[in-house]
Amino acid sequence: MDYLFEITDKSGRRIHLSDQQWTHIRKKHPEIEDFEMLKEGIEKFDKVTNYGYDPSVHYFYKQFKNKQPPNRYLCIAIKYLNGEGYVITAYFDKKIK
Repeated sequence: MDYLFEITDKSGRRIHLSDQQWTHIRKKHPEIEDFEMLKEGIEKFDKVTNYGYDPSVHYFYKQFKNKQPPNRYLCIAIKYLNGEGYVITAYFDKKIK
């Protein structure tokens, strides 16, 4: 399968973004300008949480101060399976949850 990018998170696990998921993100959240924003959010996150019903999904938050309030936090949802992660979706939010 072709990936737009594959990087390693701070815990040593590989994370990738597929073309299919990038298409989904761009369609639902056009305010995300390019997938370089996602890479930055994963590599230089402000906080990672795993709230919600699925403990294998982690939410990486990165604040972009140049964005107009209230939605300044890029949230990247990553699901980990078998020691590797993949981007599910990404969107801007007004706070870290």
